[in-house]
Amino acid sequence: MKNLSLLILALVFFACNPSHSVVLQSPDGKLRVTVTASDTTFVVYSVESEETPLIQNSKLGFTFEDAPVLGRNMEIVSSSELQVSQNWKPVYGERAEIPDVYHQTVIHLKETIEPKREMELTVRAYNEGIAFQYTLLSPANTSPLTIQQELTEFCFHKNYNCWMSDRAQSEYRKVPISEITGPAERPLVVEAGEKYVALGEAKLVDFPRMKLQAGGQANTLVAMLHDSPTVNLPYTTPWRTIMVGNSPGELLEHNYFLQNLNDPCAIEDVSWIKPGKVIREVTLTTRGGMACVDFAAANGLQYIEFDAGWYGFEYDDNSDATTITVDPKRSPGPLDLQKVIDYANSKNIGIILYVNRRALEKQLDEILPLYKSWGVKGVKYGFVNVGSQEWTTWLHEAVRKAAENQLMVDIHDEYRPTGFSRTYPNLMTQEGIRGDEESPTNQHTLTTLFTRMLAGAGDNTICYYAPRVTEKMGGHVSQLAKAVMMYSPWQFLFWYDRPPNSSDVIGGVPGAKDFIVKTPELEFFKNMPTVWDETKVLEGKIGEYATLARKTGNDWFLGSLTGENPRTVQLKLSFLDPGKKYEAIIYSNDPEAEVPTKVRIDQREVSSDSELSFDMAANSGLAIHFKPTY
Repeated sequence: MKNLSLLILALVFFACNPSHSVVLQSPDGKLRVTVTASDTTFVVYSVESEETPLIQNSKLGFTFEDAPVLGRNMEIVSSSELQVSQNWKPVYGERAEIPDVYHQTVIHLKETIEPKREMELTVRAYNEGIAFQYTLLSPANTSPLTIQQELTEFCFHKNYNCWMSDRAQSEYRKVPISEITGPAERPLVVEAGEKYVALGEAKLVDFPRMKLQAGGQANTLVAMLHDSPTVNLPYTTPWRTIMVGNSPGELLEHNYFLQNLNDPCAIEDVSWIKPGKVIREVTLTTRGGMACVDFAAANGLQYIEFDAGWYGFEYDDNSDATTITVDPKRSPGPLDLQKVIDYANSKNIGIILYVNRRALEKQLDEILPLYKSWGVKGVKYGFVNVGSQEWTTWLHEAVRKAAENQLMVDIHDEYRPTGFSRTYPNLMTQEGIRGDEESPTNQHTLTTLFTRMLAGAGDNTICYYAPRVTEKMGGHVSQLAKAVMMYSPWQFLFWYDRPPNSSDVIGGVPGAKDFIVKTPELEFFKNMPTVWDETKVLEGKIGEYATLARKTGNDWFLGSLTGENPRTVQLKLSFLDPGKKYEAIIYSNDPEAEVPTKVRIDQREVSSDSELSFDMAANSGLAIHFKPTY
C-alpha cells in the first residue's frame, strides 16, 4: 500500500511572463496535451498520440447561476510542472503492484476582464492516458456557487464509432459519435482510427455524475452533469479522463488508471477486508442458510448473501432492517438468521446482508454497528440513488461509515465505479453492469469486458446452473471463463442455485427452481481465486472474442470467450513462468460429454514454451487452470 518509490524530477514555475499555451508530454513521450488560453475565446486543450492529432481543440469551462461563464477571456498566469514515478500495492486487485508514473502541470488561469476570477487546471499525462481536473478558486467574500453546466468537450477529427449504453445496466450498441442522442454512460470507448480511446471520470465522491452526449460541433462529445451542484470555493472537481491504447486489450490491462487518480487507502487496519466467492441464499429459511454454509465450506466459497426479503418487503418504507421479519411474499420462513450467522462463522464463512435504499436512508447509522455486533461481514446496498450531487455524496459517506464498522460493501444497480475502492477498499464490488441475471449473450459480455470493465470491478452475478446458461449465455464453460475474465473481488458464482439439502422453498426468486447437481468442473471454481497478482490480455476484439490469463501465487487461470463466430484459438503459453512445468487442466464444451453441463475436462503437461490450439464454436468458452508440478 505504501509507495515503493517517489521521484520528483522537475519543478518549473513562471509568473512574470504569462504564456498563451502549456504543453505536457507523457513519460514515454507518446502522448502530448496542449492547453491554450486566449483573451477573446475559450480556454481549450488538444491531445496528440505519437504526433498524430487525437483530440482537437476542445472547450473547457462552466456556466453558473447568477454569474458569467468561466473559461472565456482568460490568460495563463503561471504553471508548475512535476514529474512523478512511483508504485503502490493495493489491498487486493487485478495485479499485485500498480505503476503510477506521470508528468503533471498545474496551470493558473485568470480572466482578463471583470470580474477577473481565477481557476486552476491540473493536467496529468500518463503513458496510459490524459486526465485533468478544475479547481475553482475563491475570490473575497464569496458565497456558495451553483454550477449550471460543465462545458468540457472531447472533439475528435472524424465521426468515429463508439460503444455506448444509455444506463449502467442497459445494452451496449456500436454507433457513430453523431448518433449519440442521449447521455451515454462512461467509460465511453471510441475507435479513433488506429487508437482506442476511453472517456470517463475518476474520483467522483461529492459531485454529480458525468455522462457524455454528442455536442453542437461535428464529431464532438460534451460532458453532461446529472444535476446542478452547489460547491463551496475553493472546489476541485472530479478528474476527466482520456485513456488511450493501441488495442482494447491494452486499455483493459491499464484499467488501474482511474485508481491512480484517487487518494491512497484511508483505512489503517485492512486485515478484515477479505475477497471471496459467494452463493446467494434464495430460500430465506434457516434450513436453506445452513445448507449454503455447508456447500460453501465444502466447495471453496467464502460468503453467503441473504438477498431481499429477510427483513420485510424491501420497497415498504415501514420495513425495519434491524429485525429478522421475512417477507411472506418471498418465503414462509422460518429464518433464524443469528443461528445461521453463528454457524457460518464457526466454519469461516461470512454472511452478507442485502438492504434496500429505503431502509438504508433511514437506518444506516443504526444498522451498521448492529450488523457488526451480529457477526455480519458485509452489506449489499440495494437500489441506491445515484447521479445527483446529493446522493453521490451520501453513498460515498455510507461506504466510509461501513468501514468504521468493519463492514465490506457491494453496491447494487446503477452505480459505476470511478476508483474509490483505492481509498476505501471495503467497497469490494458493484453492479453497474449488464450481468448474467440479465441473460446477456457472449457477444454482449465481450463488449462489456472492454468497456464497463475499464472502470473497475463488476458484480456479474454468474448463475451457473440456471437454464438461461444454456438457453442464452454460451453454456457452462462460458460461465467458468467469465469468472476469470469479469473481475470482481466478491465473485457471485451461484445466483439462482440452491445447494443439496436446502429448503424446498423457492423464496420468490425467479429462476431459483432447481437444486445444484454437483458436476466435476466445480473444482475449477473451488481452486480459482477472485483477486490476482498479474493480469494479461492475450487477445481481444470488442464484441467478438477475448482471452485473458491471470496469476495468483504460482497458479495461472485462463478464460476465453467467442461471440457470434467460431474461431481457432492459438495459445502461446509464454506468460507462464519460465523453467517450470505445469499441469494444464482444460475445461471445454463437448456436446457428447456425459455430464449435464457438457463440460469436458482434459489434462496436459505444458511449459512456457508450449503452444495449445482449440477450435471453439460460436458462443462458447474455454477455461484452463495451470498448476505448477515443480
